[in-house]
Amino acid sequence: MILELTALELSEKIRRGEIGVCEALEAVFRRIDEREDALHCYITLNRQQALWEAREVQKKVSSGKLTGPLAGVPIAVKDNLCTKGLRTTCGSRMLESFVPPYDATAVARLREAGAILIGKTNMDEFAMGNATESSAFGCTKNPWDEARSAGGSSGGSAAAVAARECFAALGTDTGGSVRQPASHCGVVGLKPTYGTVSRHGLIAYCSSMDQVGPVTKDVRDCAALLTCIAGLDERDATSVRREGVDYLAALSKGGEAALGLRIGIPREYFDEGADLEVLEAVRKAARRLKELGAVTEEFSLGLTEYVVPTYYTIACGEASSNLERYDGMKYGLRVQGEGLNDTYLRTRTQGFGEEVKRRLLLGAFVLSEGFYDAYYLKALKVRRKIRETLTEAFRSYDLILGPVAPTAAPLLGEAGKDPLKAWLADVYTVSANLTGMPAMSLPFGRTAKGLPVGVQLTAAPFQEERLLQAGLALSQE
Repeated sequence: MILELTALELSEKIRRGEIGVCEALEAVFRRIDEREDALHCYITLNRQQALWEAREVQKKVSSGKLTGPLAGVPIAVKDNLCTKGLRTTCGSRMLESFVPPYDATAVARLREAGAILIGKTNMDEFAMGNATESSAFGCTKNPWDEARSAGGSSGGSAAAVAARECFAALGTDTGGSVRQPASHCGVVGLKPTYGTVSRHGLIAYCSSMDQVGPVTKDVRDCAALLTCIAGLDERDATSVRREGVDYLAALSKGGEAALGLRIGIPREYFDEGADLEVLEAVRKAARRLKELGAVTEEFSLGLTEYVVPTYYTIACGEASSNLERYDGMKYGLRVQGEGLNDTYLRTRTQGFGEEVKRRLLLGAFVLSEGFYDAYYLKALKVRRKIRETLTEAFRSYDLILGPVAPTAAPLLGEAGKDPLKAWLADVYTVSANLTGMPAMSLPFGRTAKGLPVGVQLTAAPFQEERLLQAGLALSQE
């Protein structure tokens, strides 16, 4: 069955002429028609343009002009990445009718590789949330249990891959927004090192932490997507030049790559209230790595109690600054009021949802005169200490193993009952964003109720090859 193929398997069959590009695309859209009403993975579909692109890509594949590993593969993109001629909403009424005049760099590189953009996936509004329930266009449901959350904020991307409504997808990760939904939906999600993938064309939430990352069926697909979208971009001053990096080629070692790896497991991760089934998945992953020749040991990481408050202080502060541009004057929603200030008030009141307003208010508070030094500046200092702590840990260990989230996918509506509790659920993921380090969520077992559970591997900066190699070794379990 076409939909059960990985992205790399599909591309190989397309190059051999065993499957047509339009045939694969039509299979995806049939699947979307079957399941989309129940799951709501997408905000906008790109049917007509995608069919035209598929015919053009087929010509290039047949003539030998396109030979890459993603040629002809239908791929979805999170709705905060700009797509030329296709609306980009950020899951918000504020940008409900916004149609960008250009592609984000990551999207442009996928198009150049011959991937077919089939649509924009649902997300928490402006990427603020961890359940894809704050979207102005409705929540996304988990393909494994439609009564449960797909996670967030890249829940639409993760659910679409898990439900076979695309072969791979792009998400964005500010505090775990690729890895956590990937864990809840039983797929692979990677947050690269900050600067590995260009942020040009990504609508900002927290500029110092946002990073584009792949969501895929397996580790090989993840490596292929990362190879495609990574690299220096002159339009993004934070992007980093790395010459000749081929993440897919780095996987040629297979399970042998785990030999001799030093894997650290923070003791604090077992004291944060995670479910026993989640912790057992981590222990099982540690045993498997040890069987493959890795050395595993527990150690004290320290500072874990500070990562969540530090993250939200900085992220909300940056969000307050980044989102001040949505005032009804330049683009997006405009609600006319009686004078300038009233227009601002009405536009932002009607354009933003509750979760976004909550974070903007907190951000404005920590940046305000009299509180900046007490909160925001102090958070920046703690961030530096957290980075130093993790850097020191990587002098002793090649990788750090831990959970992705404290539980498997929660029931829909749980995040809205207690927002603070929902924020605390980010305890395992936000360290990688605060420090800019790469981290990957890998499916590793299921709960007694049949829900996927993921484990997380974190590496030192620009060690994605090692991360992917270890992930591939684990995924063979």
